[in-house]
Amino acid sequence: MLLALQILFGVLVAGTGIGLVVDIAKNRMDELKGATGKQWGAAFAVGIIANFLDTLGCGSYAPSTFMYKIFKQIDDIDIPGTLNVGDTFPVIFEAFIFTASVECDPVFLWIMYACAAVGSFGFATVVTKWPRNKIRYALGSAMVLLAIIMICSNLGVGPFGIVGTATGLTGWKLIVAAVLNILWGALMDIGFGLYAPCMATCLLLGVNATACFPVFMGSCACLMPASSIEFIKTHRYDVPHTLGNMIGGCIGVFIAWKLVTELPMFWLINLVCVVLLWTSYTLISAANRDRKAGIE
Repeated sequence: MLLALQILFGVLVAGTGIGLVVDIAKNRMDELKGATGKQWGAAFAVGIIANFLDTLGCGSYAPSTFMYKIFKQIDDIDIPGTLNVGDTFPVIFEAFIFTASVECDPVFLWIMYACAAVGSFGFATVVTKWPRNKIRYALGSAMVLLAIIMICSNLGVGPFGIVGTATGLTGWKLIVAAVLNILWGALMDIGFGLYAPCMATCLLLGVNATACFPVFMGSCACLMPASSIEFIKTHRYDVPHTLGNMIGGCIGVFIAWKLVTELPMFWLINLVCVVLLWTSYTLISAANRDRKAGIE
């Protein structure tokens, strides 16, 4: 079953890659040839840094957008497509190397991937009607609570015993994780990253911290190619920055993979807590910002 997952990731890379290469060759060669050294430098820098952070569970969209604003090398209208198309390749690379190098139950992985895809593709029309800021506040608050519990458990403070050792889930725990991954996949359609809530779900149910990484990475790897193809069809992406994300991002993923797999569990748990707190901060900050602007 693990081999089947690897084949799936290969098919997703090939499908997205062929679509991108064909579109550039037919419609975007002028942009490719006209790209300056400064554009390429910014593109690779963003790809490496953002996808390094992404592999650690922090997500890449927020840091990428922040750096795009600093470098001022890309039109705002092309940012969503550039992020989706360019990051598809590093995310699939993440999923490929973590499923190959981190022990995790293949059946558990298949179920979680399928549920994420069902959520994203089957519930888009439902979740787009939900109040975004209320979701942000709820998820942000839950992640703070989980981070506190995990830190206490990791330090041996209080009665908490949340740090798990499982490499997969069965029974009612699997059902809960699967249902929630449908929800996390659905929330991807309105801009909520899947990484942090999926990681939190697995940790709460007793999954080993390292084993969480192939779960959330593979879940996103199964979602992103579909949206990427739409951006390619409509030409809503910046060519050099997309390629920079694609190539530089894989370099950042490789560096972060070595860090994650070599960290002792104590420090990996602490790193996960930092990621959860950072994600909570970004969610609540975005909700506060939108409320001040009159956006619910």
